[in-house]
Amino acid sequence: MDFVAGAIGGVCGVAVGYPLDTVKVRIQTEAKYTGIWDCVRDTYHRERLRGFYRGLSLPMCTSSLVSSVSFGTYRHCLAHICRVRYGSAGAKPAKTDITLSGFASGLVRVFLTSPTEVAKVRLQTQTQAQQRRQPSASGPSVPSAVPPTCPVPPAGPLPGPRFHGPLHCLATVAREEGLRGLYKGSSALLFRDGHSFATYFLSYAILCEWLTPAGQSRPDVSGVLVAGGCAGTLAWAVATPMDVIKARLQVDGQGRQRYHGLLHCVLTSVREEGPRVLFKGLLLNCCRAFPVNMVVFVAYEAVLRLTRGLLT
Repeated sequence: MDFVAGAIGGVCGVAVGYPLDTVKVRIQTEAKYTGIWDCVRDTYHRERLRGFYRGLSLPMCTSSLVSSVSFGTYRHCLAHICRVRYGSAGAKPAKTDITLSGFASGLVRVFLTSPTEVAKVRLQTQTQAQQRRQPSASGPSVPSAVPPTCPVPPAGPLPGPRFHGPLHCLATVAREEGLRGLYKGSSALLFRDGHSFATYFLSYAILCEWLTPAGQSRPDVSGVLVAGGCAGTLAWAVATPMDVIKARLQVDGQGRQRYHGLLHCVLTSVREEGPRVLFKGLLLNCCRAFPVNMVVFVAYEAVLRLTRGLLT
């Protein structure tokens, strides 16, 4: 039932947090924005509400599977570790057991999320990418010695969006860049999700223990809300540096290849924009993570309690 509960919690979390995720990605990949509200205003001015939901359909379809795998892997790894170390799957795990299980959960989900993350990031940033890329058929423009006597009319209408939805984006990337393109930035994603999910589940377990009333085995709803929100915030605080690098690697190569790998992207970004670049979107990540993970864990725990009640 952990797989089912995780799936329901994941869908609820995506529905709550996606608009802020779009703003976060644009801040991380576009240097022109001076802050969160600047990005929000610009996105709304150019694209209205629809701009905040670019690429939503694919995460909504896949989030149930990914979240199911994340929570299910965590619980099964934890049960296996407890069975090996203590002789019973129901034994109380140590903090190291929870950390290892969370780390394994983060690594497993990378293989599922990398293609959808590539599609999501490219759909979220394609408006800006189009404005940056204005290639000429004859190559770079050279100033003319004689100024034209009258303006030259455009050859035709401006091109529309390159990608027409998540599936079209995935198909285009696979056709043009191969399987490697679908897993672009997966090295950064491994570092991001491994450490962040270890932090995620460990902090949730510790906070639940602290917030459980005397004489009870689990916290009440308010305790789950606080523990889930804080766990998500701490996880994103750990994840943000690699999240910035992941987004830059995944959007790179649309017109010109800037980065030649994870380390080169880190060094180039820090050299050009300073160490603060690794924390772009940190405040937004944390603000988004609290309500999203409140919803995720409340839904997760509610489904588990409901099924346990039905089965007993």
